[in-house]
Amino acid sequence: MSAKHKARKRFGQNFLTDQKIIDQIIATIAPKQDDNILEIGPGQGAMTLPLLERVDKLSVIEIDRDLIEILESYNKSNLVIHQGDALNFDLDQFNPPIRVVGNLPYNISSPILFHLLENRDKVIDMTFMLQKEVVERMSATHGSKIYGRLSVMMQAFFEVELIFVVPPESFDPAPKVDSAIVYLTPLKVCKVDNIEIFEQVVKAAFAHRRKTLRNCLKSLLTQDQTQVDLSQRAEMLDIDTFITLAKDYEKQY
Repeated sequence: MSAKHKARKRFGQNFLTDQKIIDQIIATIAPKQDDNILEIGPGQGAMTLPLLERVDKLSVIEIDRDLIEILESYNKSNLVIHQGDALNFDLDQFNPPIRVVGNLPYNISSPILFHLLENRDKVIDMTFMLQKEVVERMSATHGSKIYGRLSVMMQAFFEVELIFVVPPESFDPAPKVDSAIVYLTPLKVCKVDNIEIFEQVVKAAFAHRRKTLRNCLKSLLTQDQTQVDLSQRAEMLDIDTFITLAKDYEKQY
């Protein structure tokens, strides 16, 4: 790691240093020369530099001004650096559709995922490094103990694929947990009519995991208003059943 920069806890910084892993990530992204790629949190450029060798132009969003100085020092004419918070960026300025990549800070990975979910019409695909536990939750199937709100919200809008696991020693400083590469592609046919209502139903359903849906959804739906058996717990329902619940709730308006 560069002596110029000390990883900052408040930005959730863990810098990828393992060249073999970097090569595997680039192979997963499989960038083409004319791809419109946006990298979130480029850090010191572990993925940025190999991407720059393969694309005509690469846009990056970085919040840390010190890291921006390091990125600027590479003097790459095809690198476009945006300083700021990825959560507040309007993706329209990147001339969508875009491919999004990044080693996401673990402390804000879920908000970034939800921000991109709301902008999924501007996205071709996404390749991210995340905490392994988060990727496992994103890709979990119903009936699993780790199946929850994140699983349902992601799988209702994206194909979610855990590509490979990255050990802590691939980073400096080494995190205390395993990481994983996840590949997300927006579903060609999305069955969700109203994302806000769907999110409201999913959030309420998982608010108290030990309680039945009858209890969790009592302010939204009664058994008389849906064919779905509300004596079940949320973790037993597949994605389509959640979509049905959201549609039944929407009818009550």
